[in-house]
Amino acid sequence: ADTARGYMEARRWPNGPVCPACGETKRIYERASGAKRCNACLSTFSVRSGTIFEESNLPLNKWLYAMYLLITSRKGVSSVQLHAEIGVTQKTAWFMLQRLREACGNDPTKLSGIIEIDETYIGGKEGAKHESVKLKRGRGTVGKTPVIGMREKGGRVKAGVIADASAASIHRAVHQAIETGSTLHTDEHGGYVGLEGLFFDHERVNHSAGEYVRGDVTTNGIESVWAVMKRGLHGVYHHASPKHLDRYVSEFTFRLNEGDVKHHTLTRLGSLFDAAIGRRITYKELIA
Repeated sequence: ADTARGYMEARRWPNGPVCPACGETKRIYERASGAKRCNACLSTFSVRSGTIFEESNLPLNKWLYAMYLLITSRKGVSSVQLHAEIGVTQKTAWFMLQRLREACGNDPTKLSGIIEIDETYIGGKEGAKHESVKLKRGRGTVGKTPVIGMREKGGRVKAGVIADASAASIHRAVHQAIETGSTLHTDEHGGYVGLEGLFFDHERVNHSAGEYVRGDVTTNGIESVWAVMKRGLHGVYHHASPKHLDRYVSEFTFRLNEGDVKHHTLTRLGSLFDAAIGRRITYKELIA
């Protein structure tokens, strides 16, 4: 646990501890417990303060091992597997993973250049449901949650749950995630109409006419992301409720962006720890 704390402190404060309350760097003293005392504002803090680890009684070495498993497992790690690996209850393992997924969504940067965009629907198939829970509102996307994904050509991925596949929801997600002046590649879905012009260049492929590639215009890259994500959700987690789905999507996109084997494991681990700073979610919020 001391080694894990030392690693996290060196990563968070490479030039020495900084008080999160007042920003003091000099008048800080360490207590025997590992907590820090700021003599400028008289507050007590630790490397857990203001992170997803705050108010967790679990030793930091267990958190660090959970982070390692999350970034190195190709399709993710289930709470049942984590509970067996690190010796906590399955309920605690589930809470740990949800906190880590919350950190995975902590990415304020925007995509730029050529961006492929596509939407998909995730959820149970109506035909597989018990008669009592069928929605009976038609076929296809009924009872599923819409997710939009954006992939930078030769670069990173952003994805997240949207309220619906309307133009308003799609345009909002695109403007939040993509730099103005980028070129967008989409299919002919009506929700993408109007993105071209002042903010973006926009090229389309017409899937309904059997067109999947036209020159360098395609959405095959982002569609391959959906294939990996759906296999992981089905094979490892079996089911993700609409309420928590956005966190699972964040986990998969984080692993695609940071989990490349070209990146050293410690680099990937450091990226996840950095993302854990400034994020908080309580068990009460998760189960509300």
